[in-house]
Amino acid sequence: MAVTAETVARHELVGLEATVTQATNPDLEGTSGTVVSETTNTLVLEDDRERTVPKDAAQFAVTLPTGATVTVDGDRLVARPARRTETRGDSTWR
Repeated sequence: MAVTAETVARHELVGLEATVTQATNPDLEGTSGTVVSETTNTLVLEDDRERTVPKDAAQFAVTLPTGATVTVDGDRLVARPARRTETRGDSTWR
C-alpha cells in the first residue's frame, strides 16, 4: 500500500522528512529533518544534529515520497511503530 495522506499514520516514518509545526514546548517548533529513529513516544529528527521530539506534545508536517506534505497530530502516532503499522486505520479487513 502506498503512503498517502489518509494512511501516513499506518506507515513507517523512518526516512521521511518531517517538521514540527506545533508543540507544547515552543523551542521544538520549527525543528525539521529526516526521521532516523522512532520509539513508542518519540521521533528522532536529524538535520545538523539529532533531536528527539515527543510525539504526544507535537504536530508534524511530513513530506511523503510523492512530494506532498501532510500534517499529522502526534497523538495519532503514539504506539510502537510495528504495532501502529499493523492496526491503525479504518480497514474493513481488521
